[in-house]
Amino acid sequence: MNILFIGDINGKIGRRAVAKILPKLKKSQKIDFVFANAENAAHGTGVTEDALKELMDAGVDYFTNGDHAFDKIKQIDCYEKLPIIRPANYSCDAPGKGYSVVEKGKYKILLINLIGRVFMAADYDCPFRKVDEILAKFAKKDMSAIIIDIHAEATSEKVALKHYLEGRASAVLGTHTHIMTADAEISKEGTAYITDIGMAGFAGGCLGVDKEDIIKIFLTQIKQPHTIPEKGRAIFNAVLITIDSKTQKAKTIKPIIKTINIE
Repeated sequence: MNILFIGDINGKIGRRAVAKILPKLKKSQKIDFVFANAENAAHGTGVTEDALKELMDAGVDYFTNGDHAFDKIKQIDCYEKLPIIRPANYSCDAPGKGYSVVEKGKYKILLINLIGRVFMAADYDCPFRKVDEILAKFAKKDMSAIIIDIHAEATSEKVALKHYLEGRASAVLGTHTHIMTADAEISKEGTAYITDIGMAGFAGGCLGVDKEDIIKIFLTQIKQPHTIPEKGRAIFNAVLITIDSKTQKAKTIKPIIKTINIE
């Protein structure tokens, strides 16, 4: 079973990069499932129904999220209508759910979304204890794979979660920093891991944002609006994971880095 997980999709240019690259990639790599982190998909912050449907048309099956999950407050009904989850360790009163069983053909995947606490603004519940709660619910259920998106700032927190879940998850995949890390691996217990998948977005700036805005912030220490260019060179970061659906163990993880010019 081949699973593609796309890093944080950032703005319109990120969505357009996905639309141009994903269809051919799905065909050439015989991909069974496509997941993506969509917390920045709408204008760089939050999600909207239109943005998600655009990405679904491009071939994404299901979406995870992060700290910007509810930035578009008027779009909260997305979590009831569309294939998207938010971090499971948000408040239990938050809209939506933190995990889902995604089915296609003979395969059933448990997709879990977590958010880190180190260097993050909100007071989230413990991701370690929350994932234990979720996995306990599915201990006796037959899943083809268990995929976890850990949306976190601190590399130490992501690595600790990797060790904590080794052998209990098919893949533990980091998102949030928009920069792909060079540590993709398969553990001895068959868990695929990468500290951060990266992003799909504008490649000529700072984490997908116009570089002049960010440089000005560093020079003046005054907050500036973030501008996301809609044209220019875009990057597409993802990981392609092969999983044995009978054992839930990952066999390979391959980082994918593509660039494309968006006019």
